[in-house]
Amino acid sequence: MARQTKRAFKYRFYPTDEQAAELARTLGCVRLVYNKALEERTRAWYTEQRRVSYVQSSAALTAWKKTDDLAFLAEVSSVPLQQALRHLQTAFTNFFAGRARYPRFKSKRKSRASAEYTSSAFRWRDGALTLAKMSEPLDIVWSRPLPVGTTPSTVTVSRDGAGRWFVSILCADTIARLDPVDRAVGVDAGITSLVTLSTGEKVTNPRHERRNRERLARAQKDLARKVKGSANQNKARRKVARIHARITDQRRDFLHKLSTRLVRENQTVVIEDLNVRNMVKNHSLARAISDAAWRDLRTMLEYKADWYGRELIVTDRWFPSSKTCSRCGTSTEAMPLDVREWECRCGVVHDRDVNAAKNILAAGLAVAACGADVRPKRRKSGRQTATKQEIQRATAELSRR
Repeated sequence: MARQTKRAFKYRFYPTDEQAAELARTLGCVRLVYNKALEERTRAWYTEQRRVSYVQSSAALTAWKKTDDLAFLAEVSSVPLQQALRHLQTAFTNFFAGRARYPRFKSKRKSRASAEYTSSAFRWRDGALTLAKMSEPLDIVWSRPLPVGTTPSTVTVSRDGAGRWFVSILCADTIARLDPVDRAVGVDAGITSLVTLSTGEKVTNPRHERRNRERLARAQKDLARKVKGSANQNKARRKVARIHARITDQRRDFLHKLSTRLVRENQTVVIEDLNVRNMVKNHSLARAISDAAWRDLRTMLEYKADWYGRELIVTDRWFPSSKTCSRCGTSTEAMPLDVREWECRCGVVHDRDVNAAKNILAAGLAVAACGADVRPKRRKSGRQTATKQEIQRATAELSRR
């Protein structure tokens, strides 16, 4: 059985000087249009209590192009500018629906620079991609083949802080489902061990940021000494960005390999819901938690499980997986972070992380089997949620079998 889906394939490319100049102008115009439209929407709401629609923003863009100050907007392809307005409309839709925060202005250096081209703004012929306003195709490094016979529907060009150019090609793809297997695994996220599996295996945290910390500190120190606005400062800033890009690439590669392995080897993967946003408020652990990138791992597991016909279960974040004995179900009163092994009253000595992974697996399978809700719940003062009570009851029953 196969699944039809839209899939993005990302490649690095090397533009000519003319292409780089055209793309740089386009990225700058996209950022300007997005920020100007956001400013207009914000002003209209706070001064007039009026919402501005996409149609109104599009009409304003046409008017901007006719002014002397913004006439240069007409020199680049109009499609990326319209797409920027559509992305802003989506951001506001998510905000008013409570799914996201209020849209933020795009920064020249801190925000990801990108421009999206639809099919009317590029030409795809014989495996060569040519964007609007360009006479030559992009010099793309085809690190992996596109699906046979596919035609791109959307192309997104981006440039990272290190000055590298990438193109993301969205096209239809057929993903073959994996053969079912009779295995399930619980995954407990950590810092010393990135993940601990219910099988007892511990995957060591590669700590990519920590391994490059000394090199990064030297580059940042060198950047701080440069004269503001000088060419040397730009060179030093680019060096810092290259180190950050290297760390990001290493981390993403490791997480892709780990998530693919977990999905391929197991029919069901059970993980614990983690509130990373609040956890990084612990200043002594914030750097290590950010380097672990647990949220990225969860995102990869979610879409890969959907692709390959696997099941991903997320247990309640308040379930005391570390404090509960996976043998008898007894829960201790407190479990400080420095306690890595503990002995239950039933006589079993537990490794903290392995025990937590076993409890996460038992909780996920039990709740899924009895049909209870496994979505994260807020803790209510004075009493346990029904989901938490059901998890503890079901876990204890499975442990006694």
